[in-house]
Amino acid sequence: MKSWSEKIVGEALQDVTSKGHKVPQSAFQNLGRFPIIDQSQQFISGYIDDESLAWKAELPVVIFGDHTKALKFINFPFVLGADGTKVLTPKEGILPEYAYYYLQTLELPSEGYSRHFKYLKELNFIYPKCLEEQKRIAAIARKCDLLRRTRRFTQQLSDTYLQSVFLEMFGHPVNNSKGLPCTELAKLASVERGRFSPRPRNDPSYYGGKFPFIQTGDISNSQGRLRTWTQTLNEKGTKVSRSFPKGTVVIAIVGATIGVTSILDIPVYCPDSVIGIQCKDGQLFPEYLEFLLRFWRPVFLERAPETARANINLETLKPLPIPLPSLDQQQKFVQIVQRIERLRVQQQEARRQSEHLFQTVLHRAFQGEL
Repeated sequence: MKSWSEKIVGEALQDVTSKGHKVPQSAFQNLGRFPIIDQSQQFISGYIDDESLAWKAELPVVIFGDHTKALKFINFPFVLGADGTKVLTPKEGILPEYAYYYLQTLELPSEGYSRHFKYLKELNFIYPKCLEEQKRIAAIARKCDLLRRTRRFTQQLSDTYLQSVFLEMFGHPVNNSKGLPCTELAKLASVERGRFSPRPRNDPSYYGGKFPFIQTGDISNSQGRLRTWTQTLNEKGTKVSRSFPKGTVVIAIVGATIGVTSILDIPVYCPDSVIGIQCKDGQLFPEYLEFLLRFWRPVFLERAPETARANINLETLKPLPIPLPSLDQQQKFVQIVQRIERLRVQQQEARRQSEHLFQTVLHRAFQGEL
């Protein structure tokens, strides 16, 4: 690969985040002139009308989530989201779209809600010296990426359908629009915070065993059913953490993923950035509760402090008013969820294949094999 150059990321790209105005989550709107781009996994997190806040520097840019590791390619006017969002532009001789796809091939450690840019900027970055070759590689990657995104979109449609079904059956749970009888969450379920007491948190003597140890990012990436994890604890680690059984509803309570929920399909251990909710038999189905809590997320975001460590707590969740339809009605919704879940399994396999194709193409492209 004589016609290729190699640098570290910190030399190939520059951090231009300071050129933008960061907007707090409380300013996010559902509609507006300018999309708001932040470090969340969601491509666009909200909208705003204030032109004075729009990005005035060069385009396109690459967005990197310092906490979440999310990557986004932005080639349109936007407004920068809150803390943790890095804006990167390549230096001379490197195309932004090429840089975006190359960064997706790099592996970063999972440090929970720690910052990851310090690791990214030290990794190797290779690129063809010829800009036309960079364009060709980016074009091939873009086509595979489009297929991957299409697969993702089909999964999002199923969530939209379930949202419509929920509203038709039960009304909006935040304002209880159908006037259902309400009960505090603490009377319907056990609500407990996870635990992980060691300091520093990354002490390796607690990790590397056989016990799944989930992070808020695992919840965010689970699409409502948590089956995978990125870290494990050993026996020593389990003694300083808290476990939750299969069927528990988990909710992220800090940072960019605040309010994101999922149902455990496996028993796991959780840190204190997660709350576990175990429904009492004969009163509440986890599927109903998990979907209900999705409607509360915008409220949690609005109420949370405007910091990188924005949070909700037990005192917020325990008195939460839960509209309580009959168990028969809840069961009907659960059956619909299960049917959609079976369809989603098929969609996930199609998505897995498209992801594999995408990663294979990227690997070959950046090895000079295409």
